[in-house]
Amino acid sequence: VYRTIALRTIGMAILVTVTDILLAFPIAYYMARVASPRVRGLLVVAVLMPLWAAYLVKVYAWRTILQGNGLADWLLGPLGVESSGLTALSNSWLVLSYLWLPFMILPIYAGLERIPRSLLEASSDLGGRQGTTFRRVILPLVFPALVAGSIFTFSLTLGDYITPDLVSDAKFIGNVIYDNSSLGNLPLAAAYSLLPIVIMTIYLLVARRLGAFDSL
Repeated sequence: VYRTIALRTIGMAILVTVTDILLAFPIAYYMARVASPRVRGLLVVAVLMPLWAAYLVKVYAWRTILQGNGLADWLLGPLGVESSGLTALSNSWLVLSYLWLPFMILPIYAGLERIPRSLLEASSDLGGRQGTTFRRVILPLVFPALVAGSIFTFSLTLGDYITPDLVSDAKFIGNVIYDNSSLGNLPLAAAYSLLPIVIMTIYLLVARRLGAFDSL
Protein backbone atom coordinates (compact mmCIF):
# COMPACT_ATOMS: atom_id res chain seq x y z
CA VAL A 1 0.00 0.00 0.00
CA TYR A 2 2.73 2.46 0.96
CA ARG A 3 4.60 1.70 -2.25
CA THR A 4 1.48 2.47 -4.28
CA ILE A 5 1.00 5.74 -2.40
CA ALA A 6 4.63 6.72 -3.00
CA LEU A 7 4.37 6.00 -6.73
CA ARG A 8 1.07 7.90 -6.90
CA THR A 9 2.63 10.90 -5.19
CA ILE A 10 5.69 10.94 -7.45
CA GLY A 11 3.48 10.55 -10.51
CA MET A 12 1.27 13.43 -9.40
CA ALA A 13 4.30 15.64 -8.73
CA ILE A 14 5.62 14.94 -12.23
CA LEU A 15 2.19 15.53 -13.80
CA VAL A 16 1.70 18.84 -11.97
CA THR A 17 5.20 19.96 -12.95
CA VAL A 18 4.68 19.15 -16.64
CA THR A 19 1.25 20.81 -16.61
CA ASP A 20 2.63 23.99 -15.06
CA ILE A 21 5.49 24.10 -17.57
CA LEU A 22 3.04 23.88 -20.48
CA LEU A 23 0.83 26.59 -18.97
CA ALA A 24 3.59 28.85 -17.69
CA PHE A 25 5.85 29.00 -20.74
CA PRO A 26 3.51 30.89 -23.12
CA ILE A 27 2.48 33.25 -20.31
CA ALA A 28 6.09 33.96 -19.35
CA TYR A 29 7.13 34.32 -22.99
CA TYR A 30 4.42 36.87 -23.64
CA MET A 31 5.41 38.79 -20.52
CA ALA A 32 9.12 38.82 -21.34
CA ARG A 33 9.16 39.17 -25.13
CA VAL A 34 5.85 40.52 -26.40
CA ALA A 35 4.06 42.65 -23.82
CA SER A 36 4.73 46.37 -23.47
CA PRO A 37 6.37 47.52 -20.20
CA ARG A 38 3.01 48.65 -18.79
CA VAL A 39 1.24 45.40 -19.69
CA ARG A 40 4.23 43.44 -18.40
CA GLY A 41 3.94 45.15 -15.03
CA LEU A 42 0.21 44.39 -14.86
CA LEU A 43 0.82 40.75 -15.71
CA VAL A 44 3.52 40.43 -13.06
CA VAL A 45 1.06 41.78 -10.50
CA ALA A 46 -1.63 39.39 -11.76
CA VAL A 47 0.75 36.45 -11.36
CA LEU A 48 1.77 37.54 -7.86
CA MET A 49 -1.74 38.32 -6.61
CA PRO A 50 -2.73 34.67 -5.94
CA LEU A 51 0.32 34.41 -3.67
CA TRP A 52 -1.15 37.14 -1.46
CA ALA A 53 -4.18 34.98 -0.65
CA ALA A 54 -3.97 32.39 2.10
CA TYR A 55 -3.31 28.82 0.99
CA LEU A 56 -6.39 27.45 2.76
CA VAL A 57 -8.62 30.15 1.29
CA LYS A 58 -7.62 29.11 -2.24
CA VAL A 59 -8.08 25.41 -1.53
CA TYR A 60 -11.50 25.92 0.06
CA ALA A 61 -12.49 28.10 -2.91
CA TRP A 62 -11.60 25.25 -5.27
CA ARG A 63 -13.48 22.83 -3.02
CA THR A 64 -16.58 24.99 -3.40
CA ILE A 65 -16.08 25.16 -7.18
CA LEU A 66 -15.70 21.40 -7.55
CA GLN A 67 -18.50 20.31 -5.21
CA GLY A 68 -21.94 19.36 -6.49
CA ASN A 69 -24.03 22.23 -7.90
CA GLY A 70 -20.95 24.43 -7.89
CA LEU A 71 -19.32 26.49 -10.61
CA ALA A 72 -17.78 23.41 -12.20
CA ASP A 73 -21.22 21.83 -12.66
CA TRP A 74 -22.51 25.05 -14.20
CA LEU A 75 -19.61 25.17 -16.69
CA LEU A 76 -19.53 21.46 -17.50
CA GLY A 77 -23.29 20.93 -17.48
CA PRO A 78 -23.84 21.90 -21.15
CA LEU A 79 -21.17 19.32 -22.09
CA GLY A 80 -23.02 16.58 -20.22
CA VAL A 81 -20.25 16.26 -17.62
CA GLU A 82 -20.73 16.61 -13.87
CA SER A 83 -17.99 17.67 -11.47
CA SER A 84 -18.93 14.70 -9.30
CA GLY A 85 -17.77 12.53 -12.17
CA LEU A 86 -14.24 13.85 -11.89
CA THR A 87 -11.91 11.47 -10.12
CA ALA A 88 -10.16 12.27 -6.86
CA LEU A 89 -6.80 12.34 -8.61
CA SER A 90 -8.04 14.74 -11.30
CA ASN A 91 -9.33 17.11 -8.61
CA SER A 92 -5.97 17.04 -6.85
CA TRP A 93 -4.13 17.53 -10.15
CA LEU A 94 -6.29 20.52 -11.09
CA VAL A 95 -5.98 22.31 -7.74
CA LEU A 96 -2.27 21.60 -7.25
CA SER A 97 -1.49 22.80 -10.77
CA TYR A 98 -3.29 26.06 -10.03
CA LEU A 99 -1.64 26.55 -6.64
CA TRP A 100 1.94 26.16 -7.87
CA LEU A 101 1.60 27.81 -11.30
CA PRO A 102 3.05 31.20 -10.18
CA PHE A 103 6.15 29.41 -8.89
CA MET A 104 6.74 28.16 -12.42
CA ILE A 105 5.89 31.37 -14.28
CA LEU A 106 8.29 33.62 -12.39
CA PRO A 107 11.54 31.61 -12.92
CA ILE A 108 10.74 31.09 -16.60
CA TYR A 109 9.95 34.78 -17.00
CA ALA A 110 13.25 35.69 -15.37
CA GLY A 111 15.11 33.21 -17.57
CA LEU A 112 13.53 34.55 -20.75
CA GLU A 113 14.22 38.14 -19.78
CA ARG A 114 17.93 37.36 -19.39
CA ILE A 115 18.28 36.18 -22.98
CA PRO A 116 19.95 39.00 -24.98
CA ARG A 117 17.88 40.17 -27.91
CA SER A 118 21.08 40.22 -29.96
CA LEU A 119 21.13 36.40 -29.90
CA LEU A 120 17.62 36.22 -31.31
CA GLU A 121 18.45 38.84 -33.93
CA ALA A 122 21.62 36.94 -34.88
CA SER A 123 19.60 33.74 -35.29
CA SER A 124 17.13 35.59 -37.51
CA ASP A 125 19.93 37.14 -39.58
CA LEU A 126 21.44 33.69 -40.13
CA GLY A 127 18.18 32.48 -41.61
CA GLY A 128 16.81 30.71 -38.59
CA ARG A 129 13.07 30.35 -38.55
CA GLN A 130 11.06 30.99 -35.39
CA GLY A 131 10.77 27.27 -34.65
CA THR A 132 14.49 26.74 -35.13
CA THR A 133 15.34 29.76 -32.97
CA PHE A 134 13.07 28.45 -30.25
CA ARG A 135 14.59 24.95 -30.28
CA ARG A 136 18.25 25.89 -30.66
CA VAL A 137 18.49 29.25 -28.88
CA ILE A 138 15.61 30.00 -26.53
CA LEU A 139 14.90 26.54 -25.12
CA PRO A 140 18.52 25.64 -24.22
CA LEU A 141 19.05 29.02 -22.56
CA VAL A 142 15.81 28.92 -20.59
CA PHE A 143 16.10 25.24 -19.64
CA PRO A 144 17.80 25.97 -16.28
CA ALA A 145 14.88 28.27 -15.43
CA LEU A 146 12.45 25.45 -16.26
CA VAL A 147 14.32 23.15 -13.89
CA ALA A 148 14.36 25.89 -11.24
CA GLY A 149 10.58 26.25 -11.47
CA SER A 150 10.16 22.48 -11.33
CA ILE A 151 11.97 22.43 -7.97
CA PHE A 152 9.10 24.39 -6.48
CA THR A 153 6.23 22.56 -8.19
CA PHE A 154 7.70 19.11 -7.63
CA SER A 155 8.69 19.58 -3.99
CA LEU A 156 5.50 21.40 -2.99
CA THR A 157 3.34 18.70 -4.57
CA LEU A 158 5.44 15.96 -3.02
CA GLY A 159 4.83 17.21 0.52
CA ASP A 160 1.26 18.51 0.23
CA TYR A 161 -1.34 16.75 2.36
CA ILE A 162 -3.98 19.45 2.85
CA THR A 163 -5.19 19.76 -0.75
CA PRO A 164 -5.77 16.00 -1.23
CA ASP A 165 -7.74 15.89 2.02
CA LEU A 166 -9.95 18.84 1.13
CA VAL A 167 -10.67 18.32 -2.56
CA SER A 168 -10.42 14.53 -2.86
CA ASP A 169 -10.03 11.31 -0.91
CA ALA A 170 -6.74 10.33 -2.56
CA LYS A 171 -3.83 9.56 -0.24
CA PHE A 172 -0.34 10.88 -0.82
CA ILE A 173 2.93 10.67 1.10
CA GLY A 174 2.08 13.71 3.21
CA ASN A 175 -1.27 12.21 4.21
CA VAL A 176 0.36 8.97 5.37
CA ILE A 177 2.90 10.90 7.47
CA TYR A 178 0.21 13.14 8.96
CA ASP A 179 -2.23 10.30 9.69
CA ASN A 180 0.38 8.13 11.39
CA SER A 181 1.77 10.99 13.46
CA SER A 182 -1.78 11.90 14.55
CA LEU A 183 -2.39 8.29 15.61
CA GLY A 184 0.84 8.22 17.60
CA ASN A 185 2.68 5.91 15.20
CA LEU A 186 5.69 8.20 15.15
CA PRO A 187 8.30 5.58 14.12
CA LEU A 188 6.41 4.80 10.89
CA ALA A 189 5.74 8.49 10.22
CA ALA A 190 9.41 9.33 10.76
CA ALA A 191 10.60 6.45 8.58
CA TYR A 192 8.17 7.32 5.77
CA SER A 193 9.17 11.00 5.92
CA LEU A 194 12.65 9.99 4.80
CA LEU A 195 11.24 9.07 1.38
CA PRO A 196 10.46 12.62 0.17
CA ILE A 197 13.73 13.82 1.71
CA VAL A 198 15.71 11.28 -0.33
CA ILE A 199 13.72 12.04 -3.49
CA MET A 200 14.23 15.80 -3.17
CA THR A 201 17.92 15.40 -2.35
CA ILE A 202 18.43 13.47 -5.59
CA TYR A 203 16.27 15.97 -7.48
CA LEU A 204 18.23 18.95 -6.16
CA LEU A 205 21.56 17.34 -7.02
CA VAL A 206 20.38 16.80 -10.60
CA ALA A 207 18.98 20.34 -10.75
CA ARG A 208 22.30 21.73 -9.53
CA ARG A 209 24.18 19.95 -12.31
CA LEU A 210 21.73 21.43 -14.82
CA GLY A 211 22.45 24.95 -13.55
CA ALA A 212 19.00 25.53 -12.11
CA PHE A 213 20.27 27.33 -9.01
CA ASP A 214 21.60 30.13 -11.20
CA SER A 215 18.01 30.92 -12.21
CA LEU A 216 16.56 31.07 -8.70
